[in-house]
Amino acid sequence: MNKTPNSIASKVVQPLDSSVPWLETQAEVTACHYEFARMNTLSLGIATEPNRFIISFTYYAHATTFSDELTSPVAMEQGKIFPIFYNPLNPQQNRQSGSPSTSRAPLFALGIAGSIVISLLYLAMMNGCY
Repeated sequence: MNKTPNSIASKVVQPLDSSVPWLETQAEVTACHYEFARMNTLSLGIATEPNRFIISFTYYAHATTFSDELTSPVAMEQGKIFPIFYNPLNPQQNRQSGSPSTSRAPLFALGIAGSIVISLLYLAMMNGCY
């Protein structure tokens, strides 16, 4: 295994807060593609997520092959093997996919609430003109 200073594999650590020790296995990169930062009107033109690589990988645990994705600021070539820790009680859960979800629901709800407030302010001002 090639370890480089920028390698994701060199940043894998055993979880400290787990009551059950997580087990280590080897994961293999199946795909890597670049995703540009997305801008939207709710973020006022500011990119909410930086440019990044989306890396798909598989790993074998408890006689089953699992697939997952991780994000990285650096690319990983297809076929690269790197260590990964997984939860023996729930092998689908691993340390690399533990990143916060990129759900847009809170931002979407904030946009709807802001639109309603602006609409109400506009209607209140228009009623004051007559």
